[in-house]
Amino acid sequence: MDSITQAALGAAIGGTVLGRRLGRKAVLIGAVLGTLPDLDVVIDYGDAVANVTEHRGFSHSLFVLAGLATSLTLLASRFAPARDIGLRHWGVFFGLILLTHPLLDALTTYGTQIWWPLDVRPTAWPIFFIIDPLYTLPLLIGILVALITGNGRRGPAWGLALSCGYLVFAFGAKVVVEQRLAPVLAEQGLEQAPRLVQPTPFNTLLWRVTVADGDVYHETLVGLFDGDEVPALETFSRGADLEPVALATPHGRQLDWFAGPFLRYETRELGGRETLVATDIRLGFPGFHPFAFTLATRQDDAWQPVAVTTQLPSAARGNREALARLGSRILRPQPMLCTSDFVPPQWRVSAPAACG
Repeated sequence: MDSITQAALGAAIGGTVLGRRLGRKAVLIGAVLGTLPDLDVVIDYGDAVANVTEHRGFSHSLFVLAGLATSLTLLASRFAPARDIGLRHWGVFFGLILLTHPLLDALTTYGTQIWWPLDVRPTAWPIFFIIDPLYTLPLLIGILVALITGNGRRGPAWGLALSCGYLVFAFGAKVVVEQRLAPVLAEQGLEQAPRLVQPTPFNTLLWRVTVADGDVYHETLVGLFDGDEVPALETFSRGADLEPVALATPHGRQLDWFAGPFLRYETRELGGRETLVATDIRLGFPGFHPFAFTLATRQDDAWQPVAVTTQLPSAARGNREALARLGSRILRPQPMLCTSDFVPPQWRVSAPAACG
């Protein structure tokens, strides 16, 4: 999640747990600690791929944060002026503020490395977008009430309760979407194929589905207001013939660890050289993927890994027509969004008849 939301969550938890004893201080301390793990963003790992894949690493580890919470608990119980706060309350205060940060991140598409330093892929159970006003606003309103009135508990507690209720709604929405999707995948023989079901930006009413299927991947949108409309799959090339070249590079293997089968490969002419580019297709939607990286260049009919990868700008970023069509798609299934309209022809494999 964005740092504002993380700070708001920390502040709301702080006020709920110790607002009655510490007042506004509980809210302010919670806000600072709530955003603390995201300070790893200032670390430059020296490479575009490393900066993306290492973010939400050690600073988001449940092991590291549990240790930090324990240390802060012992220090606060020993040196804090509020002597009426016992060890248990300090432990709940610091533990919940710090540990909910990575757990909230784990509910987004890219997830987080909650088990660092274990060499496992980031944990992700996406049920909302990285920025979701309906989750954040109740927290902010509750914090504002606490800061204005001086009652550090009531406003944050109500804000936290409403935001938790929204999480329950998001989880239920995903269950509904997956139930509607299941017959379509079964008909196509894709029940066991890796798939990603995630909400579209800023809402939990319209969900994007990406299904990896060997050399291709399938896309569809499923909305809570779709009624009996059957989800229609659009199919795109993954450029899988270039995958062995990518996996022969260290950065390509790192991206594969990070994104698994949700990578598309292509060649582009960059700086007068044929360049292998890998695009993470999880964030955004076809034609609007923000994370694309250079991996290798062709020299004398052979691919040479680049020493330092670079992140390429999204070619179609800011297309107002696409954003308008995506927004209108939330409330009705027709006309189809037709994401194939926004990608180069060589990426398209098949599309429903409604997409032309």
